[in-house]
Amino acid sequence: MSNTFTAAFYHWRNRYLLMRHGHSQANKQGLIISSPGRGLCDFGLSSLGEEQLSTAVAQWCWPTPTKVVHSDFLRTTQTADRVATAFGLTLEKEARLRERYFGELDGQSDRHYPDVWALDAQDADHQQHQVEAVSHVAKRMCAVIEELERRCEGEMVLVVSHGDPLQILLTALANKPLTQHREQPALQPASITPLGS
Repeated sequence: MSNTFTAAFYHWRNRYLLMRHGHSQANKQGLIISSPGRGLCDFGLSSLGEEQLSTAVAQWCWPTPTKVVHSDFLRTTQTADRVATAFGLTLEKEARLRERYFGELDGQSDRHYPDVWALDAQDADHQQHQVEAVSHVAKRMCAVIEELERRCEGEMVLVVSHGDPLQILLTALANKPLTQHREQPALQPASITPLGS
């Protein structure tokens, strides 16, 4: 599955493939796992996620990546590793690509996501329930791309992150109001969204 981002990036020095991690143990259990304390060492890929990655690698239809940059959470590290291994690449951890922190809701049921998204639609700076503001997520995600643009050229970069951060990044890159990030097509587990021409 993929979502194609159609804006022109003719001025970019690199091209990018944005990948959401495969189906995870958190997805399977219906839990919000957003803190480093829970996400760095636990809640990796589920058996379905492993299957998704095997299929994605076997049926790869995207340009071959030359660099893999990923969130250091277990589920994203495992996802990135499957692709990097297939193409003989090394992994580059990037903490700024981590899951959005959901504050008091961390470790709770994922049925709370729509409540947070409803608040997001009203205010991209809100931090109710101690949730990380959409504006902060956008700033750190965009900073990763900006840094890659400064230090690399001609690369095909696979960026492996999480659903909310990637949708927020896509919204920011499209110069749309950050309050509209949930209006982006939902990024499915193991999906890839290409950026650039």
